[in-house]
Amino acid sequence: MAPLFIVSLFVNLRSVVHALSDSLDLVGINDVHHGKRVGIMAVEILRALGWSQADQETVFDAGLLHDIGVSSSDLHHQLIEDFDWEGSQGHAELGAYLLAQFPPLAHLAPAIRLHHTHWSETRERYGKSELVGNLIFLADRIDVLAAVAMLNNELLEQIPAIRARIAAQSGAMFDPDLVTVFLDVSRKEAFWLGLEAEPVRDYMEDVARGARQTETSLDTLQGVASLFSHVVDAKSRFTVEHSEGVARIARHLGGVLGASCELDDEECAKLELAGYLHDLGKLRVPDAILDKPGPLDAGERRQIASHAYETYRILSRIPGFEDIARWAAFHHETADGEGYPFRLKGGEVPLQARLLRAADIFQALSQNRPYREALPAQHVLDHMKQMSDGGQLDRYIYQIIARDLQEIYRLAQPHPV
Repeated sequence: MAPLFIVSLFVNLRSVVHALSDSLDLVGINDVHHGKRVGIMAVEILRALGWSQADQETVFDAGLLHDIGVSSSDLHHQLIEDFDWEGSQGHAELGAYLLAQFPPLAHLAPAIRLHHTHWSETRERYGKSELVGNLIFLADRIDVLAAVAMLNNELLEQIPAIRARIAAQSGAMFDPDLVTVFLDVSRKEAFWLGLEAEPVRDYMEDVARGARQTETSLDTLQGVASLFSHVVDAKSRFTVEHSEGVARIARHLGGVLGASCELDDEECAKLELAGYLHDLGKLRVPDAILDKPGPLDAGERRQIASHAYETYRILSRIPGFEDIARWAAFHHETADGEGYPFRLKGGEVPLQARLLRAADIFQALSQNRPYREALPAQHVLDHMKQMSDGGQLDRYIYQIIARDLQEIYRLAQPHPV
């Protein structure tokens, strides 16, 4: 990946990771706090064990990211439905692999790999990673039981049954010492009431207030953006590497305009990050809609249209990402006001968002989709010309694409060389 001239943005990396972790919870569709609740419960147990603040923060991050290997709403449903399922190990392995590729979070990978492994299988080689992995497993399974109770508005009534279900697995699925501490801290109603939506939001706001903005290198931000783009693109076999392709094309288009002084180096850097992150909100769209081989009905189109707003909601929480949030969320807006989800008109749509829209459309046309094969370069360009003629795409953006067609088509492909 060719570096841009800007070397850093003034953001807090941990705040970026926390905000982007919201996208992982979207896979639950109607339950959007799973990772946060797992992190909160794990910290409560560690606090009772007297672990340091630094260790608590590490384990909290592991709780937030433990399901980074889950993009599919169908897989998420299976993990919720079955308290213990042999097939669960696949997403733990994938999550560990993804984290291991990103050095600032690689230290979480060993525990994430083990977060569906029974304590009885690791007791002979039990170290810190095994303990943290089992702690996340414990909190994860507690939350599966608690989430169902909350959905039925009977959490407090179900506390005895949940505690008994967990206690029954002491020495088998779960570390007996961790279960003992859980049974102690969970005697308090406050432990359970803290899992409700409002207290969880309060908890996250408290964490955010303690985060100090610092200079974070562009390479690091590209790494974390690429990490989450892999999660999004893995949701469907038709979108593999889509976001990376969009980021590459957007960077190229931005560079062309940068040469004519329409965009500066910082804007080009932010535009690339927006390309990686533009589809975060798609994690809340059911798999069946994204993979549907025929036309979408009105309800399905509304669900698809909501993804840009979800992207905005996540990215706008990151101080220093204000521009990135707007450009990423506006990638389906058009000058005639017929885009979505904000129905912007004319000059309300920033140039950077228009570039991102062009990159998104070009890359999508160059990929297989459930309803058609990937189009050859000239057919992609013909489609873009129709959009330009119809006012759906800026003419000068089309002209850049026409001039650099083969290079942009190359950038749209997986692993371009």
